[in-house]
Amino acid sequence: MTPSTPTTPTVSSPSAAVALPERASSPERRAFLAAGAAAAALTLAGPLAAAQASAGAATNRDEEDPLVARLIRENDTLVLAQLALQDLRPGVRGHGGVPDPYGIPSANATGGFIAVLACAFASPTSQHYRSARLREAMLLASQALLDLQHEDGTIDLAITNFRSPPDTAFVTENVAPAYEILRSDPGSDAAPILARLERFLRHVGDALATGGVHTPNHRWVVCAALAALHDLLPDPRYPARIEQWLAEGIDLDPDGQYTERSTTIYSAVVNRAFLTLAHRLNRPELRDPVRRNLDMTLYYLHPDGEVVTEGSRRQDRQQRGTLVRYYAAYREMAIREGNGQFASAVAQIEAESPASVVRELPSFLTESILRRRLPAAAPLPTNYRKHFTHSQLARIRRESLSATLLAGTTTFFSLRRGSAALEAVRLSTAFFGKGQFQSERIEEVDGRLRLTQSLRGPYFQPLTPEKIAELRTYGGMENNGLLRQDHRASRAQSNIQSLESTVDLVEHPDRLELQFRIEGTDHVPVAIELAFRRGGILEGVEPVKGVADAYLPGSAGGRYRLGNDIISFGPGRTEHTWTQLRGALGKWDGQSVYLTGFTPFRFTLTLS
Repeated sequence: MTPSTPTTPTVSSPSAAVALPERASSPERRAFLAAGAAAAALTLAGPLAAAQASAGAATNRDEEDPLVARLIRENDTLVLAQLALQDLRPGVRGHGGVPDPYGIPSANATGGFIAVLACAFASPTSQHYRSARLREAMLLASQALLDLQHEDGTIDLAITNFRSPPDTAFVTENVAPAYEILRSDPGSDAAPILARLERFLRHVGDALATGGVHTPNHRWVVCAALAALHDLLPDPRYPARIEQWLAEGIDLDPDGQYTERSTTIYSAVVNRAFLTLAHRLNRPELRDPVRRNLDMTLYYLHPDGEVVTEGSRRQDRQQRGTLVRYYAAYREMAIREGNGQFASAVAQIEAESPASVVRELPSFLTESILRRRLPAAAPLPTNYRKHFTHSQLARIRRESLSATLLAGTTTFFSLRRGSAALEAVRLSTAFFGKGQFQSERIEEVDGRLRLTQSLRGPYFQPLTPEKIAELRTYGGMENNGLLRQDHRASRAQSNIQSLESTVDLVEHPDRLELQFRIEGTDHVPVAIELAFRRGGILEGVEPVKGVADAYLPGSAGGRYRLGNDIISFGPGRTEHTWTQLRGALGKWDGQSVYLTGFTPFRFTLTLS
């Protein structure tokens, strides 16, 4: 399941915005209530002034980050583009909403649309402050949400999920803060919009208080939506349902990794959900898994800011991605705990993905903690070796060099040197069509990291008359004499062949070595694929005939160059030219260099 695609903001800081104080359940909110008289005295001056006065009890204005003022200006630039997306054709389903990229009416896109407009409409420094055009657009869009909502309170994600409680929860991530922001400005004549949004949200609550989920992260997204609803529109069913899900336990392993191991999508989704639960329900202990995951993720960073995705169990596996979805979590935890490394992660995201930060504006306007200034930055880890034993993943980072070793997958090794990327190393043999190398675990042996695989290739003997009679009696054999698949073990084995493969990763001060050892049955063809990212230049190699983007190295090896960054590999080894072995995975989508040989096979590949 995919989280709702943001057409919205979600960002950081205060200034001239309708900045709401923390929740009544939090210590900051209690301090806010203590300052209520001062806030009331300024109510006529506008909601911003009241919010700033009340927030002073918890946050000194000098500690506020000026980022929000810039984000409001950037959000203003999104408004006209969003208005152009609104479907105003008479009589169409979802009239007044925003369709998805395929032209299908979308509650997800419509919720994002409302969030963008609400931030502008309620911010006094916005050029669209209390704009009649935005008021009318949001009124139509809020009706579209109701029109797209089913009688059970759910919405559809038309690309895959229908009447979906978790997708309804994802929509709530935009609609709830939009409702909160608009409700904070009672002089704006937004009452008709609020009435429709409240009707939508209450019906959402009906769905989420009973509805089910598909994937592990959905539990926490649903819980976060229920917590937001309970804070805005209290209902005892909501916390009761949250406790049902929490009773299952939080799916975080000792490495700090969530079940889905989705480092660029769902880990960030879960972190956001737990932070929402922590402050909406005053459950500070729910920040602990977030802290642990954020700590771990710092060791998944490549030099160019990309995140290791090889271990993901979801759709971001082997995809390129950054920390951008973690922005709000790193910012909040950096401020709460004075964590300089988290502050550096925030600064990195702001520098590398400034356009994405504006999507966090609703969070900035509703969560005062995000508006505080960051603590002093501390260097991110760039020199380490870490073995995450529960994830069966090891990381080596030496400044611009970044290496990943992984069990449980055929793409067991990758390497970065700056922006140059060896995206995968894969090993295969022609052993009975099942020789694609994959290790179950990473072991540490004498300072080296080791992967292993054991394969058997048996032949089968005739069945005895007694066994044939037994199988026919109990349905283990078809009428044509073929054994059912689950009864193949009934045959005695003979002529058994075996293959033992070991790959060791050894680190030296100036290089890494992958040491290959394959023994057992002799004369089995072997191919090692070095899969480099498209766009670079390969040197010291020759094309493989008949296979596009496939190369064989010279005896000295070769180099891959991308810009000023270089990965050197060698020596070369070419004992045959069969690169697409039977039973092996198809060629990687990139520029692949193959090293070939026969068993018994011993070879040390040097990478630098």
